[in-house]
Amino acid sequence: MNQYPTIKVLDLVHTGEAKLQTGPFGTQLKASDYVSEGVPVINVRNVGFGDIRANKLEYLDEPMVEKLAAHKLKKGDIVFGRKGAVERHAFIGSVGDGWIQGSDCLRLRICSERINNRFISYYFITKSHQDWMQALCSFGATMASLNQDIVKLITLPLPSKDEQDKIAAILSAYDDLIENNKRRIALLENMAEEIYREWFVRFRFPGYQTTPFEKGIPKEWPIKEIGSLVKFDKGLSYKGAYLSDAGSVLVNLKCFSPGGGYRLEGEKYYSGSFSERHKVEEGDIILANTDLTQDGGIIGNPEVIPEGFHDNELLISHHLCAVRLGEAFSYAKYFFYHTLKTGSFKGHARGFANGATVLGLRTIEIERYKLLLPPDDMISSFITNVEPIHQMANKLKKENSTLDKTKNLLLPRLISGKLSVEDLDIQFPASMMNEAEAV
Repeated sequence: MNQYPTIKVLDLVHTGEAKLQTGPFGTQLKASDYVSEGVPVINVRNVGFGDIRANKLEYLDEPMVEKLAAHKLKKGDIVFGRKGAVERHAFIGSVGDGWIQGSDCLRLRICSERINNRFISYYFITKSHQDWMQALCSFGATMASLNQDIVKLITLPLPSKDEQDKIAAILSAYDDLIENNKRRIALLENMAEEIYREWFVRFRFPGYQTTPFEKGIPKEWPIKEIGSLVKFDKGLSYKGAYLSDAGSVLVNLKCFSPGGGYRLEGEKYYSGSFSERHKVEEGDIILANTDLTQDGGIIGNPEVIPEGFHDNELLISHHLCAVRLGEAFSYAKYFFYHTLKTGSFKGHARGFANGATVLGLRTIEIERYKLLLPPDDMISSFITNVEPIHQMANKLKKENSTLDKTKNLLLPRLISGKLSVEDLDIQFPASMMNEAEAV
């Protein structure tokens, strides 16, 4: 079995092959310095698992960026969060190049001919490294905290540069396919949303030219409270003691991505008791009735539970509602899904959400939302148009799940050297072609 040699970050710092940079102090970067648009700043909330979470980015203008030139990021950099989720990191590729690291971040810049920075980023995703980081950064503290001294203690595997390049190329090929599918999914979902807006917001539906209008809306479409059409069931109030490694799948707030989209990795397992009304199925609409961030970014967001991913029964937590269509509207799932995605409903949800520390939205307030109800035949026609689009998006999500699982199986074996790449002829993916020049 091949065992790679190792090297500490400290050794790379001593030889000048690596540099560490803590984010700007509070006196250098204040809340008042942020602007509505400009150069993005990566804060700890934007640090993912090798990627950048682009939701809720903050921005600086050019004069401020010049003042913080020492904190400007470039391709190949690795950014850690200094507080909280210290096991995460962001690898800076074409996205993030030229951005600024935030005050709560720490940057590792490796400039070495013997190291592929993307390979190091993949090493940082391994469970063994993440466990090590959490253990060391959490020792004796209520909140995990990372500093330069801890980063210097990190021990990196050091196979030959050729092997590093090949390993990075194999794993990057999976990531590139996944990202390409994500872009296709976003395009498909935007297409379905645009059809909804065209038909039911702009009222340019088939036959609108001959439809009587009054005050800009179809005259014969009734205004209904959504609660009179569908039912909203609040989820299970559970105890952490019943979270386990097996049992029912508990769909919860972590399944909602702030930027939109269902996160399978947010699901938990639950082994306690529950009621029938807490159960959901794949393909059901769920709605966030809570937001832990106080900015209302998630509250009122709907998602459809992806199909073809679960063998166990599904439950929802008390932070969510299940949208029950009933027999009368069993065919109309995507009509109500897109209705709940409108800015109108989002504004309604934010307007009625309240709470001192956690924003909450009562089901009675959700039910009061008023919508213009089209005729059944028009809703059916809309479903005929958008259902194949959503089915294609779900197919791509399943493909991504398979790709991600395969990559995660390969990752530890490649990084550890248990799976040799020495004799493989690997073609580099496009995303890696210019990285060697950028480092």
